[in-house]
Amino acid sequence: MAYKRSELMEKRLAGNRERILVAARRLVAAGGYRNAPITAVAAEAGVSTGLIYRHFPSKAELFVEVLTFAVEHELEILAAIADQPLPAPQRLQLAVASFVRRAMAGPGLAYAFIAEPVDPEVEAERIRCRRLFGDVFKRILEDGVRAGELPAQDLEISAACIVGAFTEALVGPTAPSRDGLRDGEHLVAAISALCLRAAGAPLPH
Repeated sequence: MAYKRSELMEKRLAGNRERILVAARRLVAAGGYRNAPITAVAAEAGVSTGLIYRHFPSKAELFVEVLTFAVEHELEILAAIADQPLPAPQRLQLAVASFVRRAMAGPGLAYAFIAEPVDPEVEAERIRCRRLFGDVFKRILEDGVRAGELPAQDLEISAACIVGAFTEALVGPTAPSRDGLRDGEHLVAAISALCLRAAGAPLPH
């Protein structure tokens, strides 16, 4: 007869897994992936390293899930902006500005998402997530072209370039050395203006 876990055991295992993820998210947000070795995650979660490997066979798998969770939250925010009944250029500006402000508010997590050296599995997930961001911006651009608010363009390429532009511009400001611009609102305005120009939108007065 096959062993079947009790409902209590299933809840306990699920609770342990969530506790590990919460601990890893907290450590990554505070200082990037380098701040979250398995031993530190175990201490933060109050579990053994063996229990972590029971749920996540590798550190990369744990980080992929941490990254996916953060990106899903970001996508919800961007999608909500994309769905607003506003002109496409305004939605584009709001979406970019929103992302930049949150990145500056949480530079550790932002740098981990954008540029921190990672295992190939995490990098592959990072690339997939950028494409998901591109899908949101492609939708905004498509609305703008259809409404005559933006010039005709290759939507796929434009969306990818916009995502690439605002993520690359954040590498310095969110890096551990913080060698980028210190004025957050100047950064928001500069990146938003560049993305609007890239899409062919007039800049707001």
